[in-house]
Amino acid sequence: MRDNFLQERTFKFAVNILRLCRDMQKNGDYVLSKQLLKSGTSVGANIREANYAISEAEFVAKFQIALKEAAETEYWLLLLIETESDNCYYKELCTECNAIKRILIKSSLTAKTKEI
Repeated sequence: MRDNFLQERTFKFAVNILRLCRDMQKNGDYVLSKQLLKSGTSVGANIREANYAISEAEFVAKFQIALKEAAETEYWLLLLIETESDNCYYKELCTECNAIKRILIKSSLTAKTKEI
């Protein structure tokens, strides 16, 4: 049940990142939007992949990759917050990104203890 919750949450996050990146590209911001799009959508993709891991170690590794991607996404969002005047939407996405990071950290720690 919890995995489905995280899958759904990260999928919704990826959809919002995709929408933001499309808007950024309409305004001519291709470089930053491409970086944000890659990292922001990779979080959920790695969680999906973790559900088909062949070992507990692979599962943990995929969650840790998802965490790294979330950290990168947070960086790009913070950069947008700092440089854009209308940054309410960026702040909302950054808050969600932080929440996802916390879930991933806790889930990774739980999975590691099961692995030992």
